[in-house]
Amino acid sequence: MAGLGMRAEHPPRSGEKPRVDIRRLESTLSTTISRPEFFEEALTHRSYLQMPHMQGGSSNERLEFLGDAVLSLIVGEYLFHRHRDAPEGELTKIRSRLVNRKALSIMASGLSLGDFMLLSPAAMQLGDKGMDTILSDAFEAVIGAIYLDGGYASAKEFVNRCIENALAQRLLSIGDDNYKSQLLEYIQSLGLGTPKYHTMRQDGPDHDRTFTVEVHIGDRAYGTGRGKNKKDAEQSAAGETLAILAKDRHISGDDGDHRG
Repeated sequence: MAGLGMRAEHPPRSGEKPRVDIRRLESTLSTTISRPEFFEEALTHRSYLQMPHMQGGSSNERLEFLGDAVLSLIVGEYLFHRHRDAPEGELTKIRSRLVNRKALSIMASGLSLGDFMLLSPAAMQLGDKGMDTILSDAFEAVIGAIYLDGGYASAKEFVNRCIENALAQRLLSIGDDNYKSQLLEYIQSLGLGTPKYHTMRQDGPDHDRTFTVEVHIGDRAYGTGRGKNKKDAEQSAAGETLAILAKDRHISGDDGDHRG
C-alpha cells in the first residue's frame, strides 16, 4: 500500500467534513466524479471519526456494504462471459480469488488508494493484515461510490479495468497453479539442477512492500516476478520462467540445455 496516510492537508475545523483531493482522485481512478461527498465518505475510515477534532460524519462502512454487492455482481458477470465453458463450481472458486481481502488490497494498492485515505495515527501503525483490511474495505467503498455517482456501467468499467491490470501485471492469478513446483519438476527432468530465486528489489514502506524476484537456472537469469510478499513474487517469476522455457523449446524443437 503506497503512502498510506491521512491526506487532509490541515485537520478540519470542528464538525467540518474531511476533504480529499478529488481532482487527483478522479485522475487516479480514471472516472468522472460528480458527487465528491460519496468519495470522501468512501475514503473515511471509522478511526478518523474518533479523533478529537471530529464531530459527526460517516465512515465508509455503509458504502463498503453496497460496494461488496456491486463487486460480486460485476465479477460474476466478468467471469460468466470470459470463462464460457467453466462450470458453476469453477466460477465460484475463481471469483473467490478475485474478491478476497488480499486481492482487493492488491488492486487498491495498484491505485495508490492509501494516499487518499483518512485515518487516525493509530490506524496507520497497523500491521500488514490490518492494512490489507483497511484497503480492501476502502476499495469496495469506492466501488459503491462510483456506482452511486455514475451508475452500474461506470462501476463495471472501473472494476474490470482493475482486474485486467492486476492480472496483466501478474499481481493476481485466477489459476490455482503452483508454478514453483512445476518449474522444479521440469528443470530436474532436464538435469539442470534446482532453480534459484533471488530477491532483486524491495520497494515501498515496511507496511506495503513490493518484492521483485528473479529466477536463475545455472548461470542464466530467466523470469522475474512481482508480489506483495516473496512467496507471491517467486510464484510469478516461476510462471514467467515456465513461459520462457516453453518458448525456447518451441523455437529449438527439443528439450535441449537452456543454460545459455
